[in-house]
Order: sequence, then structure tokens, then C-alpha cells
Amino acid sequence: MKTAVFDAAAARVAEDRGDFATAIALVGPFGECFSDDLDRHEAHLWHVDLLGRAGRLAELEELSRTDEHARRCLNRLLYRKGRATALRRRALGGDRLAFYLLVGLHHARGRHAEARRAIMEIDPTGRYAIEAASSFTAPGR
Repeated sequence: MKTAVFDAAAARVAEDRGDFATAIALVGPFGECFSDDLDRHEAHLWHVDLLGRAGRLAELEELSRTDEHARRCLNRLLYRKGRATALRRRALGGDRLAFYLLVGLHHARGRHAEARRAIMEIDPTGRYAIEAASSFTAPGR
């Protein structure tokens, strides 16, 4: 288990003033993914959220290799930033959330043919393709 002094109040103040670097430095060492200590687990989720809000893609990418929370946060951040190429790369690597978000991003941009191509390339006959296609069948839905 990690040992760290955790000053949540100072981290909250830093976060509130937009000083994500300080907040991340305070929260990160205390957080522990899937810890039995709920405070450590909550700190981990907070840390991942702070990384996402700070736009620290490289750190999220590194964490996402072994951390489900970081993987989801990274995928959502890539979607919000419109990073179709990065989502496609992750989807091709087997990341189902990245696949859904890639299809959704293409549809949100009105690029329905690209969404269909992504489905056909990444998962043409699988359950995930069928679910993704049915979720985005009509523009504006």
C-alpha cells in the first residue's frame, strides 16, 4: 500500500483555482486503484479525472495500459477533442469503448459513411458492430 500524506483540502483549493499540476501532485501519490481503502480509491478516481481535465494525454495513455479508469477517461477525452485517429488506433487494438466512441464521433460530425467504414474495418460481424450501428442509425438521434 502506498504511504502518503494526503491534504484533500489543499488539493481541492488547487483544483478550484485551475492549478491542476499541484492538485495532481497532491492527489496522485495517495490514490490507489481498486483499493480496499475507499479514500485511496476515490483519490485514484479523482487523480484520473484531474489528468483528463488537465489534458495530460501522455500520462493517461501510460496509465491506461493497466488502469481501466484511465483507459475510459482517455477515450472520453479523445472523443471530446475529436481525435478520431487516436480512437481508431485504440479500437483496432481491441478497445471496445474507443470503437463505440469512434463510431459516435463520426456520426456526430455527420460522417456516416466513415462510421460505417470503421464498423466494417474493426468489427464487421461482431456483436459490438451491431450495437454501434443500431445506436447511430439516424442522424440527430
